[in-house]
Amino acid sequence: MIWVRRNQFSIICMSSGKSNEVSPAYTPCNRVKLVRGGKAYFDQLKQIIARAKESIQLQVYIFAEDETGKEVADALMEAARRGVAVYLMADGYASQHLSGSFIRQLAAAGINFRFFEPLFKSRRYYLGRRLHHKLVVADGRHALVGGINISNSYNDMPGKPAWLDFALYVEGDAANELCVLCWKTWNGFAAWTSPAPCNRERQPLDIQPGEASLVRMRRNDWVRGKNQVSKTYLEIFRQAASNIIIVSSYFLPGKVLRKNMYLAARRGVKVKIVLAGASDVMIAKQAERYIYRRLLKRGIEIYEYANSVLHGKLAICDDKWLTLGSYNLNNISAFASVELNLDVKDRKFATSVKNIIEGIIDKDCIRVTESYFYSKNHFFRRVWQEICYGFIRLLFRLFTFYFKQEK
Repeated sequence: MIWVRRNQFSIICMSSGKSNEVSPAYTPCNRVKLVRGGKAYFDQLKQIIARAKESIQLQVYIFAEDETGKEVADALMEAARRGVAVYLMADGYASQHLSGSFIRQLAAAGINFRFFEPLFKSRRYYLGRRLHHKLVVADGRHALVGGINISNSYNDMPGKPAWLDFALYVEGDAANELCVLCWKTWNGFAAWTSPAPCNRERQPLDIQPGEASLVRMRRNDWVRGKNQVSKTYLEIFRQAASNIIIVSSYFLPGKVLRKNMYLAARRGVKVKIVLAGASDVMIAKQAERYIYRRLLKRGIEIYEYANSVLHGKLAICDDKWLTLGSYNLNNISAFASVELNLDVKDRKFATSVKNIIEGIIDKDCIRVTESYFYSKNHFFRRVWQEICYGFIRLLFRLFTFYFKQEK
């Protein structure tokens, strides 16, 4: 149950927090902040870890054993030594190269470590179903959700800027829901009783006027019948009245999303898409460029980020609300991976994020017009892009076609 007390100075939000369920509805008492990838993100992450008093839950696709990974591991081990219960889950495919000595070091410091679906060791093995969360929750109250893995690629390293990515810092009701999700994921979505970090009484959250944001958690896990993030994007395309901005890596939306995006453009909605210029998966980038001509013919504006690899995943609708998280606009995210986004309904916040993205477009992006596309992509390159597109579609089918939904 939630109580909200308003006065002329602030909003006092108090929640009992005693819930084992995750609601698909917006929660009212939240403070949110956009965090850009690189040093800003890892400073925020280490601050959350350092301030944790009871519990830390970190779930991530890639946890690399490099300088950034070791720095985060050191912070987690220090938290465990001071008595904080630390739970670290990394994907069993993307993080499979973590050494045994590294994992033993974590365990010796008191960290609870687990792989999600280790390769060929899982009770039910689905090739494409990977834990794509990038999430940390501390004390059931403070959380970071986004597309940022624990790796040097996502950090600002000497002479090498971080990949462009984003996260949402959230404090309040949504953080408690994320706490519940972490425990469900840690326990394999089996029946369980909500542990103390998720149901403890807390000090009320004092939010100044104009700070409170409506936030809802959105998940995609097709095997378990979850397709909330896909529905969020459908809402954006179907409900937008004036403008949509999408920032997307690995942009190959399926037929339904693509059709609804085209319909939005047809009814006069201005659609801008910010995509990678350079990519860490070049065959996917070439496949992506194959659909550029379809987008341009429908009046959709395309921009390629030029400073580094673009890895961010967000969309803003009508300057009113946005979605941000781990979900890529392609069928792997729609029908395979375990994905997590947050939707934020807050005009002031959405406008501020839009201004940041517009600044990136103006400063760091190249607009892809039809003439620019043809000047950079001769006939044989376009043929290669079509081959890449067909190959990627085949891969998507291999990763998703045999899945069964669990009851």
